[in-house]
Amino acid sequence: MSWTEVADGIHVRRYEELDLTVGLVLGGERCLVVDTRGDVNQGAELATAVRELTALPWAVVYTHAHFDHSFGTAPFLPCEVWAQAGCVTELAEHGDSERRKRAAQYREEGRPEIADALERTSITLPDHPVHDHAELDLGGRTAVLRHPGPGHTGHDLMVHVPDAGVVFAGDLVEHGPHGFTADSFGPDTHLAAWPAALGALLALEPRVVVPGHGEPVDAAFVRQHCDGLRMLASLKAAGVTPAEAIAASPYPADVTRAALASAGVN
Repeated sequence: MSWTEVADGIHVRRYEELDLTVGLVLGGERCLVVDTRGDVNQGAELATAVRELTALPWAVVYTHAHFDHSFGTAPFLPCEVWAQAGCVTELAEHGDSERRKRAAQYREEGRPEIADALERTSITLPDHPVHDHAELDLGGRTAVLRHPGPGHTGHDLMVHVPDAGVVFAGDLVEHGPHGFTADSFGPDTHLAAWPAALGALLALEPRVVVPGHGEPVDAAFVRQHCDGLRMLASLKAAGVTPAEAIAASPYPADVTRAALASAGVN
């Protein structure tokens, strides 16, 4: 759990818990925190870590609504909280039930400290919704927030720092042992649309792509897994049997099954 500077004034921090990766973009007048971890204790740790690097006032952006990326915001308040408009709706409608579900899950796993923290966590709704595009002036540096269309969720938001060639991709990109993991695909995944979202990312010609989980990657990594997602979507659309899909897929069986079971198809 240490900061890695991937470009001038752009830092990433990777955690053992869920192999989560968060970010910090420094400007001349303020900074932007990219995702806030999964509960009030984890958010407080991250806020302290940010203060190790800078005393600049901060804003927060969520790459999407999943708990591990957006539930740790309370220790950063008061501040601007940015997210795609659909993320606001998702957190308002389902955030508290997701918090209770995750607390119960951690308690069943014998991890009461995280369960307790989740039970004390309050959901912070974004107060700066983004529909397609927004630009944040950090002072001598602009962070561009872009919704690339549906992919990992229907409300993914990328953070592009053009002067450095860095894109924070959230869970549009994951860097597990095989690229994606089974957890990459869920009921709010839009499998057939995901390659187009990655195409929008690649059109930015990034030098560094920071995934939502794992080490930073390059454009070639994203391109490889864009092709992999396209194949998974084709297999699902073709209605092949699970055995046929697993035989043809570039991913392990558990990842392929999860992708085929994801709800979104367009």
